[in-house]
Amino acid sequence: MADRKTQRVSQILGLGLDNEDGHVRITRGENFAVLFGSEQTHDRLQETCIKINEKLDTKGKRLEDLSRDEFVDLISEVDGS
Repeated sequence: MADRKTQRVSQILGLGLDNEDGHVRITRGENFAVLFGSEQTHDRLQETCIKINEKLDTKGKRLEDLSRDEFVDLISEVDGS
């Protein structure tokens, strides 16, 4: 058997639980998916994921490259901006 390197793939899942209008909202992007939520919640989750990707690009990193602590720091950085 040939040696195969396992490539780690990471995804962010944003899940909104406050939808009361019955509209099903689903947005997929580079390394993220946002599901459900009110229009406001869905938009905020989507915007946060986009900002995370922008920060990753600026740092020259991929989501897969981050440790758990780095990811938490990145979320705090994005959420504070």
